[in-house]
Amino acid sequence: MPINEALFAAMKAASYIKPNAGKSYKLQRVAEELIAKQAPANPKCRIEDAFAPMADGYAVPLRVFTPLVAYGAPLSEALEESSANGTPVASAISAILPAVLPKVLPKIPIKESTSSGNTDGISGNANTELPSVTPRGTILFFHGGGWTTGGINLYTQACAHMAVRLQRRVISVEYRLAPEYRFPTAVENCYEVARQLFAGELPISGVGGSVDVDHPQSAAPTAPTGGGDISATIPAPDPDSIVLFGDSAGGNLAAAVSLMARDRGEFMPRTQMLLYPVVGNDYNPETSPFESVRTNGTDYILTAQDMADYIDMYRSSVADLTNPYFAPLTAHDLSNQPRTLVLSAEYCPLRDEDEAYARRLQLVNDNVSCYRIHDGIHGYLLNTSAVGLVSTTYRIIEHFLDDTPLVPAPGTGTTANAPEGGDAWQDVLGTD
Repeated sequence: MPINEALFAAMKAASYIKPNAGKSYKLQRVAEELIAKQAPANPKCRIEDAFAPMADGYAVPLRVFTPLVAYGAPLSEALEESSANGTPVASAISAILPAVLPKVLPKIPIKESTSSGNTDGISGNANTELPSVTPRGTILFFHGGGWTTGGINLYTQACAHMAVRLQRRVISVEYRLAPEYRFPTAVENCYEVARQLFAGELPISGVGGSVDVDHPQSAAPTAPTGGGDISATIPAPDPDSIVLFGDSAGGNLAAAVSLMARDRGEFMPRTQMLLYPVVGNDYNPETSPFESVRTNGTDYILTAQDMADYIDMYRSSVADLTNPYFAPLTAHDLSNQPRTLVLSAEYCPLRDEDEAYARRLQLVNDNVSCYRIHDGIHGYLLNTSAVGLVSTTYRIIEHFLDDTPLVPAPGTGTTANAPEGGDAWQDVLGTD
């Protein structure tokens, strides 16, 4: 369906103004930390910091989000005020900020947020006024950012909303980033965190204190010694209640962890959700087998050239391109995979590869669902102006996880531009 002309013009201009990912990822990281500091705390969610030790001595930072109230439950006036002490910044700004960051950086006022490291998620002891909630399960979340940017700080607001909306504990993973740490470091970090979670070995280190988590390149290589009881662990959840979830590069990591788990036999995820995941390896418009690389690869913020840059920064060698843990779509065997939800975005260059991956999964697995989000562009989960897209996405996720009714609805994306009788999504596999 056609996208709003004014919105398309703005996205096209931003796509041409911003530098390519290979030249701007370091400035992108700075921009994202600035944006993360502007986000207000979520009073409906308790936020705790933790660490997962790796075999090489490194400690992967985690952020744990626990819902405190039922979704939609009202808060007291005092708690509502505590949640309104800051102004969220649309993450779409981060796509073009690196181009002008050196000029504007000294002029940006930084509001210190309590959303990172605040063990209550709200000020003072106000959480004592909230009813307790028993989470329905645990979501292990891997963030996007082309394996080179993103992080638990940038995703704090989104993960807090996710926890409350889905009524599940969310554990966000700060895996080590490329190009400083190339493949397979990120996927091995994510796999080990998942293994520890399934085995009930995931330690809670630092919970109860404020932990300043920068990107993994500047984080301490080991967990702090004075910030909590390293022997405490997150109890092993029911394996059936654990969901692997990732967006973009995080969707790639979730899919790769599922393949690794099947191959290594140490644990097996039952459910995975992939939001506009990276599953392919070729983003050259002249050679890619997917038309969306050509039709959506220049004008919608994330470009085909960005994707080629991300691939080059993540891979350690040319051989990685055909490694299924690097590009899951290249796997010869996709059998014995978890129950899977794939969500593609209409104007994303990855759209066609995402839907191809879902179709291949469906050939050898039961319970595979795939929906195309109309009006969606890559990265909309973090875009505060895309509330319609995010709401649509959660309606589909609730249907997938909790079997809630999924009634066709008019398009509610960034433009609400669906034609008469059109829907906000398309069931790609026809499973509903």
